[in-house]
Amino acid sequence: MSDFNWNDLRAFLAVARTTRLTTAAARLGMDHTTIGRRIAALETGLGARLFDRSPQGYALTPHGERLMPAAERIESLTLTAAADLGEADQAVTGVVRIGAPEGFGSYVLAPLMAPLAERHPGLDIQLVAISGVLSLSKREADIAVTLSAPREGRLVSRKLTDYGLSLYAAPAYLDARPPIRTRADMAGQRFVGYIEDLLYSPELDYMQAPDVDIHVSVQSSNLIAQLQATLAGAGLCVLPDFIAVRQPGLVRVLPETVHLERSLWLVVHADLKNLARIRVVTDMIVASVRADRDLFKR
Repeated sequence: MSDFNWNDLRAFLAVARTTRLTTAAARLGMDHTTIGRRIAALETGLGARLFDRSPQGYALTPHGERLMPAAERIESLTLTAAADLGEADQAVTGVVRIGAPEGFGSYVLAPLMAPLAERHPGLDIQLVAISGVLSLSKREADIAVTLSAPREGRLVSRKLTDYGLSLYAAPAYLDARPPIRTRADMAGQRFVGYIEDLLYSPELDYMQAPDVDIHVSVQSSNLIAQLQATLAGAGLCVLPDFIAVRQPGLVRVLPETVHLERSLWLVVHADLKNLARIRVVTDMIVASVRADRDLFKR
């Protein structure tokens, strides 16, 4: 290719990772027709069809599969060059997308948006707080907070914090039921929890109590929905302490005998870790968690 264009390759990577022109265009801040033209130009320059088009989206052809590793290496070199040439000395600008569990994202990360915006007006933060996992390898996010350390991929991780979970209920629920003084008293109680077949991480499977027959009668895939149902008196619920302590309408139940501990990990792609915009966001996340360490461990 005598007139190779890096932006054509960026378009290729975005479409390969998202499988749709419109999604790829939104990620790159381009029009979807521009993405389409760049893909066509790349295919023409290479003399090979890179995608099979269908109503379900864009799927890589064997030629596209062969191009993918080389394209990612070029992307990695480009990002490394940007960092090595002194981005740290420039104004912090650009988009940073953070993926996080909905509870941590809503109660810990969301309040950080204001100070980040004040300190770095050229920075655009996209906070994706969901019941699921975003792939850093596929560039679905730049930074991720996860419930376990990644086992594969060119990812850099560090333990952010351990955190506690306890059993909580609303006074209205507790007042209408027999007293809960021991673990055995949990039998026959209503519980609020996750939908078992929609658990996206084994760390969220809280309801395995071999000594008590627990029935989860109110189920949701979303932690915030579970919290609101518990506040309304739907039943007992295992909740992260760093969220529950902010709710005056909740009572901690059996604090001496029902307590779990989990961990949160901060993960970035190895190619991005030295970029200034990534560093300022990860540094603020770490500093915020350290400042509230007592909130995470009760």
